[in-house]
Amino acid sequence: MAFRTEFPFVLPRGYVDSNGAVYKTGVMRLATAKDEIAPLQDYRVQSNRAYLVIILLSRVIVKLGELKTIDTDTIENLFSADLAYLQEFYRKINEEGSAKVHAVCPSCKSEYDIDMVTGQIVGAPGAEGGEGRQGLG
Repeated sequence: MAFRTEFPFVLPRGYVDSNGAVYKTGVMRLATAKDEIAPLQDYRVQSNRAYLVIILLSRVIVKLGELKTIDTDTIENLFSADLAYLQEFYRKINEEGSAKVHAVCPSCKSEYDIDMVTGQIVGAPGAEGGEGRQGLG
């Protein structure tokens, strides 16, 4: 199996362009050391540290729908829910090595891992081989 460096995602709301088209699916690649260091030299980050995430995401998102380019303007115009999702997605694939989030059912208190890309329950009790048996939604 080849080393995986790109991960698909689906935005909760979607990016809306100037024509009103909505783009929800995309691909994020793993970050390099340069991706994390280079933005620190940018004047926008030096004057506002919070801008780091904008530049970082514009470097690692390689596809968003049919858009030709993903730049800081694109990231700046995401809805807050989508920005938060992408920050968590970035953290999951770069720091933890997978796009899974751990969850606990509020009713039965069972614990599950949920794939952030597909919404599939992974490693659910009773699932064969621990693979997702059903999606969320």
